[in-house]
Amino acid sequence: MSERPLDGLRAVVVTCSTRAARGVYPDRGGAAVVERLRAWGCEVPEPTVVPDGPEVAEALAAAVASGVELVLTTGGTGITPTDGTPEATRPLLDREVPGIAEAIRAAGVSKGVPTAMLSRGLAGLAGRTLVVNLPGSSGGVKDALDVLAGVLPHALDQARGGDH
Repeated sequence: MSERPLDGLRAVVVTCSTRAARGVYPDRGGAAVVERLRAWGCEVPEPTVVPDGPEVAEALAAAVASGVELVLTTGGTGITPTDGTPEATRPLLDREVPGIAEAIRAAGVSKGVPTAMLSRGLAGLAGRTLVVNLPGSSGGVKDALDVLAGVLPHALDQARGGDH
């Protein structure tokens, strides 16, 4: 990936974490995503931090409605009773892109983190906006961003109607 492959594109990051939203601990995952996106040239505000529950769906809908090219979430993809990010994401998607989520899970497992396979994260298009659910852990976020580095420029170009 070139140094600033997403120059000028706009993104939103949504952190889905009840504890981070309540201030129990800082939002490190969302901050890491924003930092990497900015390094890639994206125009992205600070993360939106929401508790698990209906606020996730509201934040995602608002992000997609804002017309950005990319929405990345972090957190809420596991199997605990409160993890609901995939359920909040799925109704917004016109078309799923399962290979992205599969590659993110596979990257974690290949790095010796068998629990990465428990992530239920989704990826897909809501209109021309690519939406990808990332894990909530700092390591999972890093691994997911490493996977996305190789595909985001092409995926976002295609979402805008670019050639294969």
